[in-house]
Amino acid sequence: MEAIIISGVETLARTLNETLRLDLTADQQRAFRAYAALLLEWNAHTNLTAITEPAAIETKHFLDSLTLLRAVRPTAAGLRVVDVGSGAGFPGVPLKVVFPHIKLTLVEATGKKADFLEHLTRTLGLRDVKVVNCRAEECGQDAAHRERYDLALARAVAAMPTLAEYLLPLCRVGGQCVAYKGESAPQEAAQAENALRILGGQLRQLVPIELPGVAETRYLIVIDKRVATPERYPRRPGIPAKRPLS
Repeated sequence: MEAIIISGVETLARTLNETLRLDLTADQQRAFRAYAALLLEWNAHTNLTAITEPAAIETKHFLDSLTLLRAVRPTAAGLRVVDVGSGAGFPGVPLKVVFPHIKLTLVEATGKKADFLEHLTRTLGLRDVKVVNCRAEECGQDAAHRERYDLALARAVAAMPTLAEYLLPLCRVGGQCVAYKGESAPQEAAQAENALRILGGQLRQLVPIELPGVAETRYLIVIDKRVATPERYPRRPGIPAKRPLS
């Protein structure tokens, strides 16, 4: 599949219209401006991002989050989406701004970042958003979250064999997981092949993404949830990272 080449950084709205066939309303544009302002305000005292230049926030955070549309268009009403290791809200919150009908859960282990997410979603007036301050491994063993989601997402969280153990237990059979990755994505996907099989998943595709001002090609790794994840997974906190499935 050919890479998407996103050209120009005049405005987020124009870029999305030209490359992803997505039109932002005036309210959505205001929401993104408010989001960027809050991100910079909180970043002064909470380590949320190293990206602080406005155009870079627009491209490397907002636009990057919305490239999900190259693989999945979350248009179904009531679609249940979980963003694991959400940090400053990427990719989940930009997707919620653009697709307000989704039901979004943001899983974040760091208390200060979870506090930011709570404040952010209140300030932006986003409904049907739940912030869960816990480890992904704990969330995946919680009946309130295990195999409850149609779409499980993660961006810049962990290597793919580990990330598979975070995401697949949360995704329902028939749903999908999408990992946002850098140039190592093809290698990581190959390394995670057995982990995906063990956890009930199967690689569907790798979608290449090119962003303006970003030298490396990024990828969306799209995984189908084929069968239920065995009850023993995810393992207790820390183990998926220390001993990735191979």
